[in-house]
Amino acid sequence: MKKLLENLIPPVFWLAVWEIAALAVGRELLLPGPARVGESLLALARTVDFWLSVGTTLGRVLLGLAWGTLMGTALAFLTHFSRWADRLVSPAVRVVRATPVVSFILLVYLWVSRWAIPWVIAGLMVLPVVWGTLSAGLADLDGKLLELARAYRFSRIKTLRLVYLPSLRPHFCAGLLTAFGLAWKSGVAAEVICPPVHAMGSRIQQAKLGLETADLFAWTLAIIVLSLTLEGLLRRVLERRNRA
Repeated sequence: MKKLLENLIPPVFWLAVWEIAALAVGRELLLPGPARVGESLLALARTVDFWLSVGTTLGRVLLGLAWGTLMGTALAFLTHFSRWADRLVSPAVRVVRATPVVSFILLVYLWVSRWAIPWVIAGLMVLPVVWGTLSAGLADLDGKLLELARAYRFSRIKTLRLVYLPSLRPHFCAGLLTAFGLAWKSGVAAEVICPPVHAMGSRIQQAKLGLETADLFAWTLAIIVLSLTLEGLLRRVLERRNRA
């Protein structure tokens, strides 16, 4: 019961703050209350377009997360083992990390079709995070373990499996969790700025243009709930893998 109360008090508190703020504003167009947003979300959830938009956005985010993670991992190993690759690639990755996501969205809009922009942008935001965490893990790798692997004449595959992967797992898991949140934010932002046909970001843009504030809050709430739920599932899977 104590744990249940500890988990319930924070959301109840912020819902109350939200309701009080909505009553103080007194205009649903500016700030609808939580009950009105909940009604709007339930109405949207009964439509096919809602679930089609959710599935499409989720697919784009996961696609961006996948290719950004693969590229970040490959570049981390490449820049660690090759001095010239580090000199050539590392500055470019740092530029990608420092560039505002809006600039990339507008640039990519000139080069690729609208439906591909969200997953391309999501991958670009994921790549530097994965590269940075794995590069730090490779730099901190225990040299004595590598000497031991050489002494026992481990093959490269065996050294990778028994030395590199266990040592890099905590860094990879931390980077992946951070990258997942960035993939969601950047992917949805790309959908808002360059709206494709079916996307949660496109529905946010339509709600804004139509001054449908309750729908705008409802779509935003759906994105937050979906992101937190999937991030929690990912965290649980990674923790279980680490314990195993």
